[in-house]
Amino acid sequence: MDKHIITRDFMDLQVHICRELELGDGIGSFQEDKWERVEGGGGRTRIFKNGKIIEKGGVAFSAVEGPTPEKILNKLKLKKADFFATGVSIVIHPYSPMVPIIHMNIRYFEMSNGVRWFGGGIDLTPHYVDLEDAKHFHQEVKKTCDLFNKDYYPKFKKWADDYFYIKHRNETRGIGGIFFDRLDSKDPIEMNSIFEFVKSIGYLFPNVYRHFMAKNHALPYSDSEKKWQSIRRGRYVEFNLVWDAGTKFGLDTNGRTESILMSMPPTANWEYMHQTIENSKEAKTLLYLKKDIDWVSL
Repeated sequence: MDKHIITRDFMDLQVHICRELELGDGIGSFQEDKWERVEGGGGRTRIFKNGKIIEKGGVAFSAVEGPTPEKILNKLKLKKADFFATGVSIVIHPYSPMVPIIHMNIRYFEMSNGVRWFGGGIDLTPHYVDLEDAKHFHQEVKKTCDLFNKDYYPKFKKWADDYFYIKHRNETRGIGGIFFDRLDSKDPIEMNSIFEFVKSIGYLFPNVYRHFMAKNHALPYSDSEKKWQSIRRGRYVEFNLVWDAGTKFGLDTNGRTESILMSMPPTANWEYMHQTIENSKEAKTLLYLKKDIDWVSL
């Protein structure tokens, strides 16, 4: 597995995703910010500006290398060696509370002692759970997984349910998706298949999100729904800052803070002891923020 090929393909994917999101929004565009890491490597962070549908969006590419920090060695139980890591990470926050937040990340990690693996995932965080949308999203993710391995979707869906869980709130961040890490093989053919699977998740991203952008952005909403969106954005912040391993990895490897925290929403709200109204859309949404829901069979 050639890290230079992986890096090139991830860069190409970033370009493709940005182009598709610009087409889906119709007005906004990405501005690029290239940066270098003192210890080695760098990246290019693209931030969405002046959108019609997208209020804040980031599509970040990075390829960093150097001595592996002790924190990472201890956490991942690795022997001391230099590391190389590259990936594409995306979070989109829409203006409308009827359009979901979406996150996607794919990454490759290797060390000079031969350790290597792929990781990543895609998950959807609607402000209001729409069962038709949830089913569509999971069907599309399953369809992509099944092209490579029939075991991928049930295994990685469960992993996502457990990973994207806000433990201190006893609720999932959204309706999940898939999450996977440390995918590796000593067989070059199988390793290449893993690489193609990882890229396929990246190319799936703009297809599914443009569907939700087109379908939901013109739906009417009120001030109360914007308030709920802000509260749900607060939950998103809580997960990313308290539980997300990617945020911790970036900060522990002296990554670029602005790029790491691009996933934060433009605004969020925390209301003390907030309570939903019984049988409201908000209360019904909370009922679906649970693990192990079979979205495909709804």
